[in-house]
Parts: sequence; structure tokens; C-alpha cells
Amino acid sequence: MARSNRDKPFKPAYLGLLNCGELQERVRQAYEHLARCDLCAWECRVNRSAGVLGVCRTGPKARVSSYGPHLGEEDPLRGWRGSGTIFIARCNMRCQFCQNSDISQGDAGAEIEPADLAKMMLELQRAGCHNINLVSPSHVVAQTLSAVLLAAQNGLNLPIVYNTGGYDSLTALQLLDEVIDIYMPDMKYASLQIARHYSKIPHYPESNQAAVKEMHRQVGDLQLNEKGVAERGLLVRHLVLPNNLAGTAEIVQFLAQEISPDTYLNLMDQYHPAYQVRQYPNQFPKLARPVSRGEYQAAVELAHQAGLHRLDQRRPLLFSI
Repeated sequence: MARSNRDKPFKPAYLGLLNCGELQERVRQAYEHLARCDLCAWECRVNRSAGVLGVCRTGPKARVSSYGPHLGEEDPLRGWRGSGTIFIARCNMRCQFCQNSDISQGDAGAEIEPADLAKMMLELQRAGCHNINLVSPSHVVAQTLSAVLLAAQNGLNLPIVYNTGGYDSLTALQLLDEVIDIYMPDMKYASLQIARHYSKIPHYPESNQAAVKEMHRQVGDLQLNEKGVAERGLLVRHLVLPNNLAGTAEIVQFLAQEISPDTYLNLMDQYHPAYQVRQYPNQFPKLARPVSRGEYQAAVELAHQAGLHRLDQRRPLLFSI
């Protein structure tokens, strides 16, 4: 696996922007975009700064459902002290099988100011977490940048993980260049029609693939330190769906050929009927069962055949320092 340069101590990218004043400028620019919002792939163009709501149903404040050290993430993120996860409510996608619909589709948690979000980041750092992991942040880019600025001014020095459903705008990603250390997008679908049917989103494959290319351009392949903890780079998640609805073959080919054969990929096998699929199985017959072991093993084989060799494998936690 790719390793960081061990001769240089890790320094998160955003500290460089802080020291030259560019991070403050990014915050200013992001809030300008929020007033005619194009900060996710929906590009609703509404004035969220004035409280007008677009598809994400989020105004000028981020809504956080919970936060804390999380030991359930990928090995390079969780390490032995956990990934410092902050769960953002009101996802910008509408996946009918969402495994966390109480957070993504509901109103769990509370609306908070960027200063409160910054305090959460600093609290997670004090708790010993290896990184700050923003879960579903695509629709709160301006608020995130403001929080990172405040946290960095007060001593934050952990890598920031952008843990996204993959429906991100290039405008937002350009604002995040040299702010985000680790991008972790989903690649959910290879088919436009399937994405629209099961997640109610237009032009997902096109937007998703463009976003993943931009993320990789910014941070490159995933780099680990000498203890195997991620410091910078791209980590992709792909949830294997029953009946090949996710288009796994096309997605692993895209990663191997257009991103990098060294892409770190988590092929996830935990699909089960949830949310609307569970409530109305007759409307979603192809998703009305868990993914089979055979389907998952076939997905792994497709990844290997495409040339991908860095597949996430869960190992026992090592409690060391």
C-alpha cells in the first residue's frame, strides 16, 4: 500500500491555506455561492443564506445529528482510537434503501453555528481520534469551510475526511482543494436510469465520475503512515446491490482505468432492505432481499480482474500507541 513520506511529519493541507490567508478567502467565496447555491450537484440556485430551502432542506446552518469516535470505519480511518465522525443530517440524495434514513431523510439533531461545528472537531481531536470525518457534507460546504477555519485557528491539526454520497459539484470541490486531506466518496451507480429510480437523482454517473476524478487530482492515491493510518488521498466506497443494480463491473473498470489501479476501494457487502424498500417491497422487488454471498464474491472478482488490488479488509483492532 502507498505510504506517506516518513521523513516529513504530517501536516494537514488546510494549515497552509490558513497561514497565507487563503482559507479565509475560501470561506468568503463559499458563502457567496450559498446565496445562489451550486454547492452540490443539484445546483438549486436558491438563496440559502436567506433561509430559502432547496432539495437538501438546509438553510444557512448545518444540522448535526451526532458526533463521536467511530470504530466501524475502514481500517486506515479507524486505526485504534477511532475516526472522529460528525453525522450531518438531511442528505442531498434520496436513496430509497438508505441504511441511515433517520439521519439522512429526517430531522435528527440540531441546527448549529460553524463555531459549534469547530468545537466538535476540537473535542474529537482531544479525544484522540485519528481524523475528522464529515459524514454526508455535500450540502454544507460553506458551513464546513467556516468551521475548519475556526478550528484551525484554535489548534486543529488532524486530517479531514470528506465522506460523501458522491453527488458533489465541481464548484464545491474546487473550494475544498487543499482543505480536504482524504476524500471518501461513494460510487453508487453506473446507470443514470437506475440512479434516478432508486435515489431520485438526475445525471448521477456523470456527476459522480467527474467528482471522483477531481478528488483524485487533488489528493492522489491513499497514503498511509507507518502505523497504517490514512493521512491523505482517495478512498472509494461501493455498495454491492442485488441483481447487479449498482453496475459494479463498470465502476471498477472506471476506477482502474480512469483513476488509478492503486485506488483504495471498500466493496461493501452489508446491503439489506431498509427505509422505503423495506416498507414497500412490492415497489422495489429487485432490492427486496439482502445481497447474496455469491453476488459479493463476484464483485470482488470483478475488482481484481479490473486490476484493483487495494481492497479494504477488516482486521482485528490493534490497541497500541
